[in-house]
Amino acid sequence: MATATPKLLLTDLASGIDRVPDSYIRPEADRPNLAEVKASDASSIPLVDLQGLYGPNHDDIIRQIGQACQQDGFFQIKNHGITEEMVQAILNIAREFFRLPESERLKNYSNDPSKSTRLSTSFNLKTEKVSNWRDFLRLHCYPLEEYMHGWPANPPSFRNGVGEYCTRVRELVLKLLEAISESLGLEREYISKNLGRHGQHMAMNYYPPCPQPELTYGLPGHTDPNLITILLQDDVPGLQVLRDGKWVAVNPIPNTFIVNIGDQMQVISNDKYKSVLHRAVVNCNTERISVPTFYCPSPESLIAPAPGLIDHEHPAAYRSFTYEEYYHKFWNRGLRTECCLDMFKTPKA
Repeated sequence: MATATPKLLLTDLASGIDRVPDSYIRPEADRPNLAEVKASDASSIPLVDLQGLYGPNHDDIIRQIGQACQQDGFFQIKNHGITEEMVQAILNIAREFFRLPESERLKNYSNDPSKSTRLSTSFNLKTEKVSNWRDFLRLHCYPLEEYMHGWPANPPSFRNGVGEYCTRVRELVLKLLEAISESLGLEREYISKNLGRHGQHMAMNYYPPCPQPELTYGLPGHTDPNLITILLQDDVPGLQVLRDGKWVAVNPIPNTFIVNIGDQMQVISNDKYKSVLHRAVVNCNTERISVPTFYCPSPESLIAPAPGLIDHEHPAAYRSFTYEEYYHKFWNRGLRTECCLDMFKTPKA
C-alpha cells in the first residue's frame, strides 16, 4: 500500500488527528500553563479613542499613547478610521484563502524567507526544534505596485480587497507614528523621516483547532523585530501579553486594532518605550485568524536612538545598525524569549 505524502501545511494535517504530533509538543517547562494566565478584562491593555486626534482631544490622546507605549508596549485603538465593512472583508478573505483546496493554496507555498509572497507553516522550519501550531501567508505590501501582482489570485477578491486594506492601514500607521514622535517630545515627522523608504509586510495567520492546546503554541513568546505592529484579530481569543511577569489574555474587542511597539521603536526611543513579549495560544474548538501588519524601516536604513533623547543622564542605549542586520539576526536565531535587542546594546547600557 502506498504511503501518504506528508502534508506541508498544518491545516491539511490537523483536520484528521486527535492528538498533537510529537514535533509540536513543547518541553514541559516551556508549555503555555493556561491555568495561570490572567483573565482578560477592561484593564488588560489600554484602549485609546483616536476620535479628535486632530482636534480638541489632541494633547490628551498624545499623552495616553505615550503612557501606553512607556508602561505597556501594547494598546488598543478605536475610531481609527477603518470601516467595519473593510475589517470584516479582510477577515473573510483570509478565511476563504485558508479554506481553498490544498492544491490551490500550495501554489503560494515556499520555505524561502526572501520571497515577498509566501505561504508556509510554523515560523522558521530550518532553525526551530519544535513546530508551532500555525500556518501563515506573508505578503510584502509597500510599495503596493511592486508586490501586488505576486499575491494569490484566489479568492478572486484577494488582490483588490487586501490592497485597499493595506493602503488604509498604512495611513493609520503614519498617523500613529506622528503621535508617537510627538509623545516622545520629537518633531512630528522624526520617526517617519528616519525609516528610509519604509517597508510594510502583512501576515494572515491561521490557527486550526488543536486537540491538546496545553502542549503547544500558535506562536511562543517573542517581541516583534519591526517598528510597530497593527493587529486585527477575529473574535476568537488567543493573544497573550506579558505584564509584570504574568501572561495576560487580551480578548478581542469588535472593530478595534491592537498596536504594539516593536524592537526598532524601543531603540529610537532610547529605551523609553518598550517592545513587549507576547504569544499566541490555541484552543480545541475553534479556528482563529489574525492579520498583523508589520511596519518597518527599509533594509538599508540606519536605526539609532534619537539624538533628542540622549543626554548625560540618558546615554545612547544602543549602537546604530541597519534594519537588514537586525532582521537577519532575529530570523536566524528564531523566536526566543530573550530579546534580540540585547545584541545591539552599547557596553555602557
